[in-house]
Amino acid sequence: MTNKYTSLPLRSGVGIVVLNKDNKVFVARRIDNQKNFWQMPQGGVDEGEDYLAAAYRELEEETSIKNVELIKELDGLISYELPKNLLGVIWEGKYRGQEQKWFVMRFLGQDSEINIKTKNPEFCEWKWIDLENITDLVVDFKLHVYEDVKRKVNEILN
Repeated sequence: MTNKYTSLPLRSGVGIVVLNKDNKVFVARRIDNQKNFWQMPQGGVDEGEDYLAAAYRELEEETSIKNVELIKELDGLISYELPKNLLGVIWEGKYRGQEQKWFVMRFLGQDSEINIKTKNPEFCEWKWIDLENITDLVVDFKLHVYEDVKRKVNEILN
């Protein structure tokens, strides 16, 4: 079945797996989230911006985290499609989903440096969780993305 949204492009985006010294993963709950769904930092790539620069910018914009080192850029791109109820609603209706480049980074700072009360806050709370649990908390239309990311990060850590 086609509709007016199937011809929309995918938005170019990035995702960041932030690991602390214990290899726990940073996740946060979105302000606009009515359920108990959590996500890793992620966002769009600006025109003319490369993926890595976008990842550092998004991470700082969403969490105030600057003190990280890049562990690895994950191979390939992972895409997801928005569910029907969000098509035409988010991203000003310009995109049907997102195609993301993911990065794994080590947080080198102290938890006190993390501040989600940013200029344009997206999150209302955050926590560190085990990598294995990231797929238990994610919104269903991003589940396959988080399963793929979890598998790739496990390969790096093991």
